[in-house]
Amino acid sequence: MTQSSEQNTVWLTQEAFDKLQDELEHLRGPVRQEIIERISAAREEGDLKENGGYHAAREEQGKAEARIRQLEDMLRRAEVGETPADDGVVEPGMRVTTRFVGDSDVEVFLLGAREIETPEDLQVYSPQSPMGSAINGKRVGDKVEFDAPNGKKLKVEIVDAVPYRS
Repeated sequence: MTQSSEQNTVWLTQEAFDKLQDELEHLRGPVRQEIIERISAAREEGDLKENGGYHAAREEQGKAEARIRQLEDMLRRAEVGETPADDGVVEPGMRVTTRFVGDSDVEVFLLGAREIETPEDLQVYSPQSPMGSAINGKRVGDKVEFDAPNGKKLKVEIVDAVPYRS
């Protein structure tokens, strides 16, 4: 796989893929139909310039259509895989714990697609992010250096890596 195609791939578990597929079907069907009905009803009320219901429905339609396009693109680029093995090797689908070298605080996050639903307190890092690409394939106990978006060199130690279970 080339570097550019790796950056375009979205890694998803089968469960996450199915959830996103269900969301897409829901948006394409019932949500789209409901918005169309609300727009039609608002049009029948007359003057569209000052019709708040019409403008709200059109705005919601725009958001729904944007989400549909986002989901279609993501699912087209998705690589569906099994939950990774519990072998201490960092890869997409792992709940990773890191510590910046010289610091005692740890950070726990999911390495995977940002669209995967996680508990509110669990952050998601893309495998293509600076830290994500630096730790991908490394093992628990490894120390890895990477360039942060602000240009600083950062060094993290991989404290733990276990398969993520939603």
